[in-house]
Amino acid sequence: MAAATARPGADAALGGFGGLFDLKAAGFEDPVLVAATDGVGTKLAVATAAGLHRGVGIDLVAMCVNDLVVPGAEPLFFLDYFATGRLAPEIGADVVAGIADGCAMAGCALIGGETAEMPGLYRDGDYDVAGFAVGAVERTKILPAKGGQPGDIALGMASAGVHSNGFSLVRRVVEGSRLTYDDPAPFASGLKLGEALLTPTRIYVKACLAALEAAGGADGVGGFAHITGGGLIENPPRAFGDDVALHLDVTSWTLPPVFRWLAETGGIEPMEMARTFNCGIGMVVFVRPDAADTVSAALEAAGETVFEIGTLGERAPGAPSVTLDGLSSWT
Repeated sequence: MAAATARPGADAALGGFGGLFDLKAAGFEDPVLVAATDGVGTKLAVATAAGLHRGVGIDLVAMCVNDLVVPGAEPLFFLDYFATGRLAPEIGADVVAGIADGCAMAGCALIGGETAEMPGLYRDGDYDVAGFAVGAVERTKILPAKGGQPGDIALGMASAGVHSNGFSLVRRVVEGSRLTYDDPAPFASGLKLGEALLTPTRIYVKACLAALEAAGGADGVGGFAHITGGGLIENPPRAFGDDVALHLDVTSWTLPPVFRWLAETGGIEPMEMARTFNCGIGMVVFVRPDAADTVSAALEAAGETVFEIGTLGERAPGAPSVTLDGLSSWT
């Protein structure tokens, strides 16, 4: 599975004490390395209860590489850490297969990892995973950390579902609903509840890199925001300064059925939904107005569903950094 992720710079062969990557063979001239690490959180509890593990491998890669691309970096290689009380080979193989799937989607090589058996620390059947991704960007092409400017247009890329955040709340909603993960999903025809909730996190790497190429880098793109924990409230401000505010119109896209079900079944207020979940938008890109059509076309050509969801403006003293119009449409 690892060998299938080989790319220029790495043959993805496993077995040594360290994985090697050749930046020169990957075509870089003056690269800056970018690194990211993450996990999947309590989504693993749902995977264990449903007996479905391959998707969390994709989630693991996605949570790392979607962060890695934000400064404009191309993911190069990935390593994983899998810990359990007693290794169940079929579960471990499913997770690693998902990791290989995710690496292929992101264009990075799986060059190493660690499997740890720790009886007494994990209960039988439980496991945890962590991922580590390294990428590179040419020094002259690094996106500024706070590059969003007043006047920029916010384009949102559709999410695939809940992705990998907010699952402690998701599990509470499921418990309150008295459904099991084997029951039909009330919001997704033909799928069991566990299958629908475990839809893997979408990987936006190739689309974001295509957008940067089409827009001439920072000349057209002010920044990206990966919508993870903290939702639409806490993540976008990481792409613009304290004197800038984002005005979102949530009626510019349709709240996906899974989120409407969670809100209605769990009695979750719209603002709390926006603070906890991606609510249908997995990645936001801030673009200069004259580049909006070009970037949108590049994202769509890369397979993304794109919405114009808001604008950046000047932030008044004491005003929130994100305002959301149309939240009543979520009730």
